[in-house]
Amino acid sequence: MATPNNKRKLRITDLDFDDIRTNLKDYLKGQDTFSDYDFEGSGLSVLLDLLAYNTHYLGMNANMLANEMFLDSAALRSSVVSHAKHLGYEPRSARAAVARVNVTLVTSDATKTMPAGTKFTTTVDNVSYQFVTVADYTAKNIGLTVDFSNIPVYEGTYVTQRYTVDSTNNEQRFLLNDNRADTTTLTVRVQNSATDSTTFTYSKATDITQLTGDSRVYFLQEVENGLFQVYFGDGVVSKAMEDGNVVILNYVVTNKSAANGAKTFTGPATIDGTSDISVTTATRAVGGAEPESLNSIKLSAPLDYASQSRCVTTTDYETFIKRLFPQTQAVSVFGGEDGSFDPTLGVVATPEYGKVFISVKTTSGQNLTTAQKNNLILELKPYIVASITPVFVDPETIFITPTVTFVYDPNLTTKTSDAIQTTVVDTITNYNTNNLKSFTGQYRSSELSRLIDTSEKSILNNSASIKLSKNLVPDLDLDRSYVVNFNNPILHPQDGYLASSGGMLSSTTFYVGDDTTTIYQFDDDGFGNLRRFTFVGTTRSYVDSTAGTIDYETGNISINNLQINSVGLVDNAPSRFIRFTITPRYPDVVPVRNQILEIDTTNFVVNGIVDQRATSGTNTVVTGSGTTTTTTTTTSGGTTTSTSTNY
Repeated sequence: MATPNNKRKLRITDLDFDDIRTNLKDYLKGQDTFSDYDFEGSGLSVLLDLLAYNTHYLGMNANMLANEMFLDSAALRSSVVSHAKHLGYEPRSARAAVARVNVTLVTSDATKTMPAGTKFTTTVDNVSYQFVTVADYTAKNIGLTVDFSNIPVYEGTYVTQRYTVDSTNNEQRFLLNDNRADTTTLTVRVQNSATDSTTFTYSKATDITQLTGDSRVYFLQEVENGLFQVYFGDGVVSKAMEDGNVVILNYVVTNKSAANGAKTFTGPATIDGTSDISVTTATRAVGGAEPESLNSIKLSAPLDYASQSRCVTTTDYETFIKRLFPQTQAVSVFGGEDGSFDPTLGVVATPEYGKVFISVKTTSGQNLTTAQKNNLILELKPYIVASITPVFVDPETIFITPTVTFVYDPNLTTKTSDAIQTTVVDTITNYNTNNLKSFTGQYRSSELSRLIDTSEKSILNNSASIKLSKNLVPDLDLDRSYVVNFNNPILHPQDGYLASSGGMLSSTTFYVGDDTTTIYQFDDDGFGNLRRFTFVGTTRSYVDSTAGTIDYETGNISINNLQINSVGLVDNAPSRFIRFTITPRYPDVVPVRNQILEIDTTNFVVNGIVDQRATSGTNTVVTGSGTTTTTTTTTSGGTTTSTSTNY
């Protein structure tokens, strides 16, 4: 009897190991030669395993090869970097933490030189680190001292590598032999030969249209294992290397972010023959970072290609800021037509044409220093269109404090009330991480409500009210005015609303003038006036009923001139700021310009209520705030209360 044709065909669409083995076995069974074999007990079983493994390997390799051909799907760093190079994008290397120091040498010599590679030491978390200079600095004597001011020092080891050019070696490459090299510290010099010490410094090529065959420039690219390669022109596009030339590479190998925050430095034993040395810190160490991640390369390379290395649109500025400052977590850029910055009023809606305003949220959570802002302005300068002035403004965080009440049916779950509440708390925390904490993250109450409803099958419904708060760091002992911008309307159904109980605004405590005993706070009168008061017992005693203004439509608060000498506790802990809290008019909150929304995870409240239709005669309320959960159960027999720690 003839074997059916379908038994003689091998199915090639199934690529899982078990499917491949089964298909091979079915195919062999369909052949007359092997019709009587016991495939599970014979030696053919081993051969089938071998063939199936081989086919599976080939299928996996083919799949990986196909994925690596495209930037979006590539998983190997070498593939992503190669695709980025085709777009003219250079991935960011590791970055060394950079501090600035002032160095004074006590000497009568006319001039002194601090050479590249001068070492300074510091300690962070009981670990010692070395900082070095990457250039020579010369200063003149002033009186009996030579002062070096605001000198940048980089964390790491100052490395020198030499290569002798050999054109007969087709595999010769000029590599930075450590994947922790900071390419911003790289200096490339070319010596004529081992016997001719004449040396030329080469600059990094940025625009090949300006190059000639004699241009002394180098090119840089990332290669395998995260290393970087220096290469040169061909004599047409920039100067070519000749046999015998000595390529000298100087750069810093860094521990990346480990030394961020270093602020006290010790100088070397001698500098240019002088041992009487004092070192003070101008700015603490910041900027240390890992090499650019794959996700960042995939995002930035196409955007950089679209901008053609020019800052024209706000997106262009965002791309370059992330590239130039690796500690950027989020960045907001708005043109002068959309607002402006006033040192007294802060960021306002008044247009100021000819400027672009940039706000950077760092991975450390700290605002950019003045030195970092000035340095970024200098680094942006080659890419900025003429007549546009960049201005850096600090980000402002609006904290959202929700009070969430959810109703649940205990018959639909085996979880305890505490476990359900923990699930809701985790949902809110994840929403904060995934949806907020960036310049574009908007708080949508319906979205959060949906996530809470679907977080646990026993939750029937939930509702939430919110308050907004902002922190004001006052200039202590200075008589000055302040502005707090919420840029979201404040609840104000009618004039005089809740005036007797403080209106819609509250603040934490502070002290004024020379008085270090009287505790003051702010509230509002419902008519647009800010009031300053102190408690006499439980009664508010107003010392200034026109201490400022509050605009219920814009959410902006103006405080008249006031000399604040210190601030009180915030969340029961010492603080540097006064917290202002308002009730917003709408359940959704939208950040504007340099604002970031974030849930106040210390003070938000979660209440859980048992559905009374599910347990007739019993009402259970689960409440949580900060780090404590309280469960109160009321039945016909009385009331019981228990407390447990959840978050």
